[in-house]
Amino acid sequence: MIDAARQTAPQFWKSAGLHLTSRDENGFLRVSADFLRAYYTRPEIHPVEESCADEHRIFEALMADPHAIISAADLERIKDPDARENYAIILAYRDFLVAHGSIEAAYAALFQPGAVITIPPLFISHLTHLIMRNVMEGTEDAMQLRAAEIFFREQKVTTADGQLLFADSEIVAMRQKDGGLGGLGQLIAESGTPLRDVTLDILGEDNKALYFARSDHFDTAIDFRFTEPANDAFARVIEKWVRHFFQIRVRVQPLQAIKDEAWRWHIGLDAAASAYLNSLYEGTVRFDPTATPLAGLFSLTFLNRNDADPALGGKPVYLALAVNGENEIKMKPQNLLTNLPLRRRDS
Repeated sequence: MIDAARQTAPQFWKSAGLHLTSRDENGFLRVSADFLRAYYTRPEIHPVEESCADEHRIFEALMADPHAIISAADLERIKDPDARENYAIILAYRDFLVAHGSIEAAYAALFQPGAVITIPPLFISHLTHLIMRNVMEGTEDAMQLRAAEIFFREQKVTTADGQLLFADSEIVAMRQKDGGLGGLGQLIAESGTPLRDVTLDILGEDNKALYFARSDHFDTAIDFRFTEPANDAFARVIEKWVRHFFQIRVRVQPLQAIKDEAWRWHIGLDAAASAYLNSLYEGTVRFDPTATPLAGLFSLTFLNRNDADPALGGKPVYLALAVNGENEIKMKPQNLLTNLPLRRRDS
């Protein structure tokens, strides 16, 4: 459904499902019938041989018409209580998406003041993945694409040989569990025998071309130190994310420290970063480069000052990523949507 012109650029993240959608006049993604069908075929929803006749009937109705009205009485006739609950969840999710008209509008609505989030975190993560796939369409820089994974995949952070390495948390856990040796490796791990160290290819300028062939594996690591390509690539991804949602241009630059003693605005890009920046701002802690949880620090500047809240006074917005107590980064990209100091449209 995505136009053929897009196919000339390198392809990546097929698992996001961009091919199931199309863009509206704003560049946002429509909630297509095929997109909804993909959810109906998830293992939690797709009937199995033992499923009752009513469950099969509802499934077939939804596959024929993804917008089919399924009443509460229809759901009550499903004999399996887990299946009944799963259908209720997926239908509420469908109705939420359709009511907002686009994937991006639905995502943004989740985080508006007063919103009560009832959508499973897994679905929110998938929405982020899909939106980022749309944002990054046409990108040929593999380093930017790997940096963009931070928006929708939790990262395990380690230091080795002076590097600050980000690797996908789920992949690291899988490799630690079986050592990359499948069932045999898992048996060894369960017996208490030490496994070999987890090793992943570290993406660099000399090997980044390998990314495209395995982008859906999420099995490359990046060095996120200041001045390293991945750090700058992440800044470029933030610029694209902001432009996609707000149609404004910003410039994001990596920093080593905040030297502005009278800064006016900051946004933590995860819970740990928010807490740390708040403490810095309030003066309850002092910045110590040798003992900071920050993994990345950035300044965001509005290229058109008229796009920013006048109270910002032309100053930058400081952004940060931080490592939590489990040595992980769990980014909240929605913070860029809800906390960015934008000028009110009516001012």
